[in-house]
Amino acid sequence: MNRILFLLLCATSLANGQGSFAPLNDDYYHLIDRYEIKSGEINPYLFTAWKPYKRKSIAHFADSIMAFDNNLSSKDRFNLIYLSNDNWEWSENPNESRKPFLKRFYTSKSDLYNVREKHFDLHINPVLYLGAGQETEADVKTFTNTRGVEIRGVVDNKVSFYSFIGENQVVNPVYVRKRIGRDLVVPHEGFWKNFKEDGVDFFTARGYINFAATKHIDIQFGHDKFNIGNGYRSLILSDYSPAYLFLKVNTKVWKFNYTNLFTQMTAEVFGNANGLTANDAYPNKYLALHHLSLNVSRKLNIGIFESVIYSKPDSVGNNLELKYLNPIIFYRAIEQQNGSSDNVLLGLDFKWIAAKGLSFYGQLTLDEFLFENMKKGDGWWANKYAVQLGGEYIDVLGISNLDIQLEANLARPYTYSHSSQYGEYSNYRQPLAHPLGANFHEFVGILRYQPINRLQVVAKLISAKYGTDGTDENWGGNILLDNSTREMNFGNKIGQGIETDLLFADVTLSYQWKHNFFIDLKNVYRNQKSEQSTLEESTNYTSIALRWNIPQRLHEF
Repeated sequence: MNRILFLLLCATSLANGQGSFAPLNDDYYHLIDRYEIKSGEINPYLFTAWKPYKRKSIAHFADSIMAFDNNLSSKDRFNLIYLSNDNWEWSENPNESRKPFLKRFYTSKSDLYNVREKHFDLHINPVLYLGAGQETEADVKTFTNTRGVEIRGVVDNKVSFYSFIGENQVVNPVYVRKRIGRDLVVPHEGFWKNFKEDGVDFFTARGYINFAATKHIDIQFGHDKFNIGNGYRSLILSDYSPAYLFLKVNTKVWKFNYTNLFTQMTAEVFGNANGLTANDAYPNKYLALHHLSLNVSRKLNIGIFESVIYSKPDSVGNNLELKYLNPIIFYRAIEQQNGSSDNVLLGLDFKWIAAKGLSFYGQLTLDEFLFENMKKGDGWWANKYAVQLGGEYIDVLGISNLDIQLEANLARPYTYSHSSQYGEYSNYRQPLAHPLGANFHEFVGILRYQPINRLQVVAKLISAKYGTDGTDENWGGNILLDNSTREMNFGNKIGQGIETDLLFADVTLSYQWKHNFFIDLKNVYRNQKSEQSTLEESTNYTSIALRWNIPQRLHEF
């Protein structure tokens, strides 16, 4: 009861102010989700299907767990204090540094520089990522060199802002370089140019403002990306592609969380093996998405979503369809009214905390579907859907801070594809959902263990079977291809084309020396077997990195 009263008080303060969002980071967000699952109940204010979370919500949640849970290990308390310190402007716990640098820097444990005034809050932090590695498939040494800055703050307790910029030079492993050569884009990133013989050079920039329109409605505008779902992968909207221009309207009232997202994305890019060209405007397309999340009970959350991706080229650019700006319309009805030229997806997601320490989750995405063809089992090409089922078990067999996550994903051939680049479910020639695109099934296993306060050990095993294309073929895996060039109308099945098996194993030891300063030791084993010998790949990749205020750079495909 005390904890419920505490959360109610937090809800009151959350409604009266604004704050920025914690950047997407798998390791960071696992900590937050871990304590919700450990509590055995859904937190009524986080609505974890939609990420990122507000820093204010994270701080109050961490404070409530520390205040009312007496069964925390020393490692749990370390993690919760870390979350509290990282969002200290909203926390009840102190974050003052005992040894400020030159009396003005690091007065708090988590910020290089900060200002705390009645009507103004500012946080400035450096960003650094220095990494080096070696793989067995090539003699070229890999490395990552990122330098940047991150700024966030609040004005008048009503308007928050966030900005990140990083300058990067990266030499990726061979399999990533091959993906760049195939699609002419760097995974997760936007405009790039070549760096020396094997590397890439690019900027990363994100930023937004956020303000309260009413007590229950807030509006965010900027350039960033999002993730929908409770799984390791997302089949609805993931953070795989680069950031994009967006307007987000979020309404949180009673047991509902309703989110409208309106974006402008990049339909096509132009370039070659030396990078992208900057002398032509890239064509745009638009995504409108709404997601309604309902806390059915203290243990069950269900969400439904619908999205439409579209654009109609004209002589001066691309048209924005004003009908899709209606925040409470059924997009499929509008799309049919317009002649069914756009690409509508719909589906659902759920999370069920079955018991303290155990949760299950899932997603269903329908791109196109006819039940009559499904009953016939004739493999009609337009029965396009994707399914996810997964679960997390916290403190496995009573072993403190040992967590396991198991997840299965599949997507039928031609799912997310379209007859036009303006309708395919992509941004900057990169999938908006799963990095494998479609025509696959996949198993993901993740083991996380924290033997001591500052050390996290994460082991991942990803096994996938998918179909690739031969020359001038389209078997439905590459969503960038026009699906009118499909190989056949009937008899389609997952893995068709050149059958390929992928085994991806990753073991990472991450030591947090200081707040948000990590030392990572990583080993990746990747083996790709194929019916076509020229597509077979195998590499063992070892690297070490220093990270400061930035998540790991992952290429798990």
